Amino acid sequence: MSSSSITQRWYKRRQLFTKRLPPVVRSWLFDASSLTARLIRYSSGNFHVELLSQEIRRPTWDEAKVLEIASNQFALIRQVRLCCGKKSVVYARTVIPLSTLKGAERSYANLGNRPLGAMLFADHSMRRDEVMVTQLLPENPLYKRTGAQDEIIWGRRSVFHVGDKPLLVSEYYLPELFRS
Repeated sequence: MSSSSITQRWYKRRQLFTKRLPPVVRSWLFDASSLTARLIRYSSGNFHVELLSQEIRRPTWDEAKVLEIASNQFALIRQVRLCCGKKSVVYARTVIPLSTLKGAERSYANLGNRPLGAMLFADHSMRRDEVMVTQLLPENPLYKRTGAQDEIIWGRRSVFHVGDKPLLVSEYYLPELFRS
């Protein structure tokens, strides 16, 4: 079963019943600042990115739709874990249409283990669309990438525009982040 065959329901903030979200989860999901910067503070600087994969593929139908690109268009898809110390605390998936990776934005294709957030929030042309929120369900193939087992995983995604070109960042907050 491919990730394109699982439909995830994404919600705008006003569509959520905020009482369903624990306050600590809500604070991470709707924080408008750089997640990278927040995780660096949270971990007292003991932060790193673990690159899981980076390849040119077709995005899921849902990802193509939110990026407003044709469903058969290829994109650079980067999957990483964001780690605080030895703990993976966020699984992130970035979809960058190949048309975005032209001109000054070519540098977004060469991040390796460097955090995307640091680059995005340093880019003066960057603007961010509204944050959408979801609950990642165990039957979704992405759930396995998180390493979680039978736990609730909340995620968010935003389309960022750099040089007026889109890229989609989806971040899934792993239960380890909320454990003391």
